[in-house]
Amino acid sequence: MTATDDTKAPGPNPLQGSGQIDGDIVDALLRGRRFLSKNEISPDLRTVHKVGGREADVFYRDRWSHDKVVRSTHGVNCTGSCSWKVYVKDGIITWESQETDYPSVGANSPEYEPRGCPRGAAFSWYTYSPTRVRFPYVRGVLLEMYREAKARLGDPVDAFGEISTDPEKRKRYQSARGKGGLVRTTWEEALEITAAAQVHAIKEYGPDRIAGFSPIPAMSMASHAVGARYTSLLGGTMISFYDWYADLPIASPQIWGDQTDVPESADWWNASYLIMWGSNLPTTRTPDAHFMTEARYKGQKVVVVSPDYADNTKFADTWMAAHPGTDGALAMAMGHVILKEFIVDREVPRFQKYLKTFTDMPYLVSLREREPGVFVPNRFVTSADLGDESEGANLKTVLIDATSGAVTVPNGALGFRYTESGKGKWNLDLGEVDPLLSLHRSDSTNVEIDLPRFDIDQDKHSGGGTMRRGVPIRMINGEPVTTVFDLLLASYGVSRDGLPGQWPTGFDDASLPYTPAWQEGITSVPAATVTRVAREFAHNAEQSGGRSMITLGAGTNHWFHSDEIYRAIIALVMMTGCQGVNGGGWAHYVGQEKCRPFTGWAQLAFGLDWHRPPRQMAGTSFWYLASDQFRYDGFGADELASPLGKGLFKGKALADCLVKSARMGWAPSYPTFNRNPLDLAKEAADRGLEPAAHVVDQLKSGDLEFASEDPDAPENWPRVLTVWRANLLGSSSKGNEYFLRHLLGTSNAVRADETAPEGRPAEVKWHDEAPTGKLDLLVSLDFRMTSTGLFSDVLLPAATWYEKEDLSSTDMHPFVHAFNAAIRPPWETRSDYDTFVALSRTFSPMGAKHLGTRSDVVAVPLLHDTPGETMQPGGVVLDWKLGECEPIPGQTMPGLAVVERDYGAIADKMTALGPNVEKLGTTVKGITLKPDQEVEQLGRVNGVVESGIAAGRPRLDQAKHACETILALSGTTNGRLAVAGWTQLGERTGKPMAQLALDSEGKHITFADTQSRPQPVITSPEWSGSEHGGRRYSPFTVNVEELKPWHTLTGRQHFFLDHDWMAELGEWLPAYRPPLGMNRLFGPPTTDHEGDVEVTVRYLTPHSKWSIHSEYQDNLFMLSLSRGGPEIWISKEDAATAGISDNDWIESYNRNGVVVARAIVSHRMPKGTVYMYHAKDRTIDVPKSETSGRRGGIHNSLTRLLVKPSHLIGGYAQLSYGFNYYGPTGNQRDEVTVIRRRKQEVEY
Repeated sequence: MTATDDTKAPGPNPLQGSGQIDGDIVDALLRGRRFLSKNEISPDLRTVHKVGGREADVFYRDRWSHDKVVRSTHGVNCTGSCSWKVYVKDGIITWESQETDYPSVGANSPEYEPRGCPRGAAFSWYTYSPTRVRFPYVRGVLLEMYREAKARLGDPVDAFGEISTDPEKRKRYQSARGKGGLVRTTWEEALEITAAAQVHAIKEYGPDRIAGFSPIPAMSMASHAVGARYTSLLGGTMISFYDWYADLPIASPQIWGDQTDVPESADWWNASYLIMWGSNLPTTRTPDAHFMTEARYKGQKVVVVSPDYADNTKFADTWMAAHPGTDGALAMAMGHVILKEFIVDREVPRFQKYLKTFTDMPYLVSLREREPGVFVPNRFVTSADLGDESEGANLKTVLIDATSGAVTVPNGALGFRYTESGKGKWNLDLGEVDPLLSLHRSDSTNVEIDLPRFDIDQDKHSGGGTMRRGVPIRMINGEPVTTVFDLLLASYGVSRDGLPGQWPTGFDDASLPYTPAWQEGITSVPAATVTRVAREFAHNAEQSGGRSMITLGAGTNHWFHSDEIYRAIIALVMMTGCQGVNGGGWAHYVGQEKCRPFTGWAQLAFGLDWHRPPRQMAGTSFWYLASDQFRYDGFGADELASPLGKGLFKGKALADCLVKSARMGWAPSYPTFNRNPLDLAKEAADRGLEPAAHVVDQLKSGDLEFASEDPDAPENWPRVLTVWRANLLGSSSKGNEYFLRHLLGTSNAVRADETAPEGRPAEVKWHDEAPTGKLDLLVSLDFRMTSTGLFSDVLLPAATWYEKEDLSSTDMHPFVHAFNAAIRPPWETRSDYDTFVALSRTFSPMGAKHLGTRSDVVAVPLLHDTPGETMQPGGVVLDWKLGECEPIPGQTMPGLAVVERDYGAIADKMTALGPNVEKLGTTVKGITLKPDQEVEQLGRVNGVVESGIAAGRPRLDQAKHACETILALSGTTNGRLAVAGWTQLGERTGKPMAQLALDSEGKHITFADTQSRPQPVITSPEWSGSEHGGRRYSPFTVNVEELKPWHTLTGRQHFFLDHDWMAELGEWLPAYRPPLGMNRLFGPPTTDHEGDVEVTVRYLTPHSKWSIHSEYQDNLFMLSLSRGGPEIWISKEDAATAGISDNDWIESYNRNGVVVARAIVSHRMPKGTVYMYHAKDRTIDVPKSETSGRRGGIHNSLTRLLVKPSHLIGGYAQLSYGFNYYGPTGNQRDEVTVIRRRKQEVEY
């Protein structure tokens, strides 16, 4: 443009009609091109015409030319795990495209390729993006103080210790978090500060005050493992992610004793009836959605359950638009129809056989008399109840043989799993026994029972009310018993002749649960539609041999009562014999959860090759206490209890339940004690005591307490947190503003009042003034600037997925394949692997000086898939602190182990494979193998360490060494170990199982193999399905076909759960529990905006196609496709009520915080519900809020944590803790918020 003089009056445009656009100077420059080119130039100088020969396409050939093509993938929890070609020219990544060399899945199915999506095709933008973190950064005010203190004191640990313990200095750098001020520094200095903070924390408070958070190992196994390994070798705490994300379906362990095991996407092709229920496959499973769309052309019927008109709804033959959070009611009504028509009235033979063989339906349950003549369910009857005193008798469940009428102890229960006498009997072989499903006969004795009903009285109490039904009974040892099947029919309201109680009169009876007419008033789905879909689903299962499938996802799983929602839905596939069948069963998809070479990854990630046990913490419990969200709870545990309970939760806050759970050994609790565990070990040695005995004595005397009993005491705070491969504070931090206030000590928008005195915890010490700023240091590694980076004290620049070597796998396909470095990490970036190795080398000299070699007392919960799950039979709650039992480590309280830690040798152990691998073996799912041949081979492939503590051990100092080791130590990638694992399992089950992998015994997938192309995995006992013979993977096919038990109490799939706390909640069986009444529990939101028109809505944060996974919303392409920043989707009706037009700036607020966003007014949104898609970071186009005066928050600024007591259960069969297996979820969908139109002039 030409310069203009603003003081002159406007005149005619001198360029008008001249053909000129930019003025004389620019015009002259453009015309000068004729001296450089013979090509024809257009009169307006904007176009060059090239005619003839290949010269005309030089531009295009230059654009798409390249020097090399490198295979890699995206490590971002998108679940695709797609293999990509990365094109490089002159050392610069120019573009990417899909690889097309996946192994074929055979002639009877579409292929997996081409895999990819537009998001992946644009990833290389990040390599050179403006948001790229190129150099190490430290918070400026902290760096300034550190340099001064180090110059004066001469020691990094002393320097950091002085700063972090001086209240004024501490407040200075903590309050600066999130407000800019990050300055460049050297790698050496950034790592020095990090290591110094960790050494100081270990020395003063204990290693369990060091924490690491990194999710989803499958998306880049070595990158996850290296940081987890470093943290574990220190004795630090690795924080779980699956339960924290609320992606873990608690119902999966409750029903199957297994974490999420799901079909690969090609198995959708085998389904002839598919229900997508809270799982939006085209959006969240884009590379795989073609299997669903293609299966429709061979006759598959598709039903979609979603509250909004979602991307997958357009593929539906039937759309059931249930109100958000009411999915359980819909599922229960479908179950009512199936039980009535296919199991009671018609008794479909296949369904009957399946229920008898593979579920707990025929097993006997005792009844407890609640009032004269009226009973409630109690617990499973065991062989011990019949007088059996043999080993494991109290964990051997019983049933009645229909042929003989005798009470029988079938094989397969937990009592057979770990006992010597159980060898060869842990199987599902019933022999000649014909399990009796029901005690109902024309002459049976019947009694009334009370069952919970949660659809009533919610305006008074979340525990609801009761309903009276009837069941047939039989007396055993003077105690009334019935079957799970009879209880289930009573719960679902399926009546039979002669039974007492109140029963629905038919499907059209809307007065009682769980009929189709009853659910219509809750879900809005027509009763006729529900009845039809239930019949179609079951009829298809009958005709096809079980090929009815339900895909599930975050839409159903992110609710407070998600476990009951899932139990109701999964019951449908169990009733119809679909689970464990190709093309049938459940298919839960929420993330890239399947780290297929699990055993090898676990050995490296938790340093098991050097030290055992590691510290593994339930994420939600950790953050709930660390961010002080327990101080704002609006209700206690008793609010959730059924009227049928015994009053076990009376007077207990949710935090009290957490403390009790830790004390009884159910769940992990780190930090564990209110003293340094290194000092506890030293005290024991000084007194000549065993550390475990010393700890027990101290606990009994009251001189030692659990840290969770006083989480706000400074000695119990987490001190140093490292985050990598994650954006904790911009993505997953439910209750984000509480994190900012209490964990980080910086500005926040919390608007909630603290819990009133009468509702505060009884077992957790209450400080009148809550702490702000518990963390000494927040460290993050990332390749892009995120909210977590902005709030970090140390920010380290990470390599992207095209700049490192690693491994990837997914639950969506049966392959494992590689990341490869297309270019070296640019600027000063480093791979996660190289960063943690360097950090270990910085730490070790400081550790040697300040810590030396110390003994560490590690508390371990009673773990699933170990004998620990047999220690509290019956799920009877006995608390040693209340005098109900003695504190016995590993039985009535956590186990206590002593680990020797040489803090000067951390780097040596980081970079070498330790001797525990072949000495103690690798244990997964109760199978222990000693891979001595593999260790020897790794020494040849990786090389060995020449000297020091690790002399002669295989090297692990490079990422490729880690990849090679992960592949070598897992049965999924090493056929010898797979066969050995199946052989060992066969000895326990008494059934031959090695044939599942025998044809792959000589197969060993190496890292080089994965670099060449995706590699099909081997069938391994690490997982429950089979790929044997080239079949599509589906979970639990091994259980059904090989009669291997599920890892549950009965060895079968469970409808019934009998733990004391499950009974207290009234959740023995599947049931409908509505979303929490947040306004009643916490009070309605208050506002300072008097006179504004506002609307109160349900607030949901689903995944979207353009703001998470292989792209984030800060990508230029994604911003161009959207509104350019945060937005909230709202219905036309709600928008009209609040006077909101499309694209208006709006504010959404509640007691937890505030969000400012653009409104997207859409007809596809249901009235009363809004969406703010996950994950909208606080980095782009976020204006100040009128409500808080601060920049509007992220999607989780309006959420908070709530802990469900039943998720804290442990020590009993499948209801036992495992890392990312069981634990409270970071659910957030019960939340409500207020939305208002704000002033349209915004400030930043």
